[in-house]
Amino acid sequence: MTILDKLSKRIAKTKHTQKRQPGLQSQMQPKPKTNDKTYLGSNKLKDKVAIITGGDSGIGRAVAVFFAREGADIVVPYLNEHKDAEKTKELVEQEGRSCLLISGDLANEKFCHRVIAKSIRHFKQINILVNNAAEQHPHKNFADISSKKLKETFQTNVFAYFFMTQAALPYLKKGSTIINTTSVTAYRGSDHLVDYSATKGAIVSFTRSLSLSLIKKGIRVNAVAPGPIWTPLIPATFSKAHIKKFGQDVPIGRPGQPEEIAPSYVFLASDDSSYMSGQVLHPNGGEIING
Repeated sequence: MTILDKLSKRIAKTKHTQKRQPGLQSQMQPKPKTNDKTYLGSNKLKDKVAIITGGDSGIGRAVAVFFAREGADIVVPYLNEHKDAEKTKELVEQEGRSCLLISGDLANEKFCHRVIAKSIRHFKQINILVNNAAEQHPHKNFADISSKKLKETFQTNVFAYFFMTQAALPYLKKGSTIINTTSVTAYRGSDHLVDYSATKGAIVSFTRSLSLSLIKKGIRVNAVAPGPIWTPLIPATFSKAHIKKFGQDVPIGRPGQPEEIAPSYVFLASDDSSYMSGQVLHPNGGEIING
């Protein structure tokens, strides 16, 4: 049995849930794996600057660590998970790179512009934008999704992607990359996450259309559609009964870890993917997605 299989069994037995979105990694049991020491960097992103929204925890933290190991400096806009964000900064600095933390609400257009302004003042450039922050709120009945909750989910999951991209665009030069985090739910749906799935479907279309819009400027736009990944969103969203079965329905038979997803982002951010734009990678545990 592998370490990840053992960790999956611990996840199934966890009694830990959280009552706040987007959740705190510092309070999770077991902790997500975001820092695979066997991953060796090779300067694929040397001296580049990457903004990773929601980089305080989960997939975002893993991407921040892997990018730093590849030579990039990091900017992490996050809501208010200060302890988690400080841990990400510590991990980035352990890789010998700098990390700028900026706290605020990405659903606010003015804050997104402040993120870009502070990033430029601090690092003088932006080369990579990873739109990753998200929230989700399950509902057993579609009719129970309130207009307030619908707006909140779209503002965080879709509007913030538009705002961050529009604010960053004047500073993105030829060779820059944008990576959006969508989800397997955009392709197969989810009966209890209808609004969340709809936002993730919007992100797929956003990625494809934005790619066509920016390709002549030499800016590539791609996305990653993770399957069931053990992040703070999971204990902050689901019941103990749901978590017990979380990720066990995919062919690999277990939930993924953020560090298993991060290399997809490295690939899309680097010149290794120089002939790819408007595409989506699917690290989802072996589920066949025709899209």
